[in-house]
Amino acid sequence: MKSKTEKIDPPNVSQPMEDEKRIIIRGGKPLNGQVRIGGAKNAVLKMMAAALLAKDTTILRNVPNLSDVHMMANVLRHLGAKVTISGSELSIDATNLTDWEAPYELVSQLRASFVVLGPLLARFREAKVSLPGGCAIGERKIDLHERGLKMLGAEVKIDHGYVTTSAKKLVGNRIYLDRPSNGATENIMLAAVAAEGTTIIENAAQDPEIVNLADCINAMGGRIEGAGTYQITIEGVPIESMHGAVVDTIPDRLEAGTFMLACMTTGGEILMESVNAHHLYSVISKLSDIGAEVSMYAPDMIRIKSRRDKLKATDITTLPYPAFPTDLQAPIMPVLCLAKGTSIITETIFENRFQHAAELRRMGADINVTSNAAIIKGVDKLMGAEVKSSDLRAAAALIIAGLGAEGVTEVTELKHLDRGYENLEEKFRFLGADIWRK
Repeated sequence: MKSKTEKIDPPNVSQPMEDEKRIIIRGGKPLNGQVRIGGAKNAVLKMMAAALLAKDTTILRNVPNLSDVHMMANVLRHLGAKVTISGSELSIDATNLTDWEAPYELVSQLRASFVVLGPLLARFREAKVSLPGGCAIGERKIDLHERGLKMLGAEVKIDHGYVTTSAKKLVGNRIYLDRPSNGATENIMLAAVAAEGTTIIENAAQDPEIVNLADCINAMGGRIEGAGTYQITIEGVPIESMHGAVVDTIPDRLEAGTFMLACMTTGGEILMESVNAHHLYSVISKLSDIGAEVSMYAPDMIRIKSRRDKLKATDITTLPYPAFPTDLQAPIMPVLCLAKGTSIITETIFENRFQHAAELRRMGADINVTSNAAIIKGVDKLMGAEVKSSDLRAAAALIIAGLGAEGVTEVTELKHLDRGYENLEEKFRFLGADIWRK
């Protein structure tokens, strides 16, 4: 089955912000107050893909209003799904899918959309998906995706910028991942749902977003155990037995981390609600080492209190979850720029994720990047400047730096920021920051 459908942009779907927009920050004001953390982008995008498994309607709740979510919605619409967004609730009716090809013009905008490969293969026994795009932070290989799907019995070809896969039937297998890749774990899970027999993924990614995806698939009729551990077991079920479900999105641990780090550059005290501290243990540990006071206020609340003059240097190595996340490597750098002493950040996930260092140097930071390490010598202050974000988390880092800097900072290239943060400047303004979008 294959047909071309027209890309649709209904009125209720907002588009990414214009490139010429900028955020202006008058720094130096402590952050104080309470802020609510939204749903996790990296969880909801994968659960949107999982909705393709059922000839039925799946409803996702606690969905953030982000350009990435709207881009993923357009990918699903191209495939024939009906997607509607109402506030923080998203409905996906995948009853009558009309296409199993996700084209370059859509997938190139959003790397996460590559995960539609697994559910399309499970449902149609064939799929064609463009090689992915996303932030320019380094090479993100698909070799583990390819190997995993082949071990399930699929033929996989990579040609002219597309991955084409097909299978007369999918059969469960034991699959070892050379590295705990999130994308590969997700695509294999989504394909193995409808494979005959049992699939075991070893050295699987253990992130909370993987657990949220597994819970979503199970609510739809799948049978997955062990998500969040080294080994995930999937008992295949007939694809016809998959059905719609109502699923809640977990809190965004990366947004929570961003607010905690901003509080450290400015000083102050904030209370975050709708957050899961269990997802942030490695981050909380490091922030405590640097000098913050972090405590649980309630089961879903975290309190952080910090003083600028108490920040101390520390060393950080990014590694797969549950270690310190690569997505908070850039946001923590401005904190270490203001800490007493010398810190070293070692980046082991992406080879091109220190582009923000040059922009922080424009603000007075003392950073020396060598290979996969950044050596940071603390300075007395950062100074406002015009800076440009190179990727999503770099944008957050520059805003954090601007909040703690003297004078005015202007951050451009907001198309990156709006991919992963909903109403970020409004939330900071509510906490007392002098920040606006122009």
